Amino acid sequence: MQTFLVTGGAGFIGSNFILKARIERWANIINLDKLTYASNPQNLAQLQDDSGYCFVRGDIGDIELLGNLLEQYQPDAIINFAAESHVDRSILSPQDFIQTNVVGTFQLLEASRAYWEKSSPQKREQFRFLHVSTDEVYGSLGPKDPAFREETPYAPNSPYAASKAGSDHFVRAYFHTYGLPTLITNCSNNYGPRQFPEKLIPLIILYALNGKPLPIYGDGHNVRDWLYVVDHCEALYTVLQHSGVGETYNIGGNNEQRNLTVVEKICAILDELAPKPDFRHSSLITFVKDRPGHDRRYAIDCSKISSDLGWQPKEDFDSGLLKTIQWYLSNPTWVEQVQSGAYAHWIKQNYGDREAVLSS
Repeated sequence: MQTFLVTGGAGFIGSNFILKARIERWANIINLDKLTYASNPQNLAQLQDDSGYCFVRGDIGDIELLGNLLEQYQPDAIINFAAESHVDRSILSPQDFIQTNVVGTFQLLEASRAYWEKSSPQKREQFRFLHVSTDEVYGSLGPKDPAFREETPYAPNSPYAASKAGSDHFVRAYFHTYGLPTLITNCSNNYGPRQFPEKLIPLIILYALNGKPLPIYGDGHNVRDWLYVVDHCEALYTVLQHSGVGETYNIGGNNEQRNLTVVEKICAILDELAPKPDFRHSSLITFVKDRPGHDRRYAIDCSKISSDLGWQPKEDFDSGLLKTIQWYLSNPTWVEQVQSGAYAHWIKQNYGDREAVLSS
């Protein structure tokens, strides 16, 4: 069985990938995570007795630690999920995003190159460095513009998007300059179980359940393509196993939705699954001032991964959203734990008494 070093594996997408990898026996997993505010070791509690899973607390910027881990575990692939990943936070504290997303990725690349260069020829041939990125590097689309393709020029509009664009460029450069067998994926907005509730869908679910106003930026017509996280994880494994080196793939859900429509659909499902007498959750919807630099539309053309590798998303938005809401309703202990501590502190520090929906 292969061994994967997964960075940022206690976060939302990383933890879902690791769980899928162990359930499906894709690989043994070494999980390196700094355990920042959005990481949650409880996401992976079911693996505590799994001999094929190992957790290491640490920073991808710690090159000595990286070297030791690579030497000890001799992974066949590195999957880099580690990132600061929230637009509103990047507007308030851009330096954190530069440090983790750009400098951290550079250090991970350097450690990987040193490990790869001294590996056996067979190991060098098999090794892959998969960098997980975002569609936000491409900028914003108009209502009738064609969807982002892999050839779309980068035009990031937020510090978060700029930091991810920078990390993408470094990964690409390490392939072309040093021959490091890298892969890049750019995904659309993920949703599903275990997502930290600063993002739109879990935030709306939890606010609605607690009877809080559901503020929506601007007119609510900003459009995102929504990708169910398990579909994303399967796409990543497909890329790892079947792609040639140096490739970039866009991964989307083929599910463009306005933010307002997303909120309305959540409210309609909650009316059925968590009804209250003479009450509609949609009555909580409130429009608030738009955030700075709010991209109008993202859309992913994922025809390349479909034609090259045969991957297609399995969930449409309605089926994935229903599964997501059912998971949050069925896991109140997880919800209570994640809403305490760091999350509550962040809301108070960054928004004070003002609450806003965070839409990317």
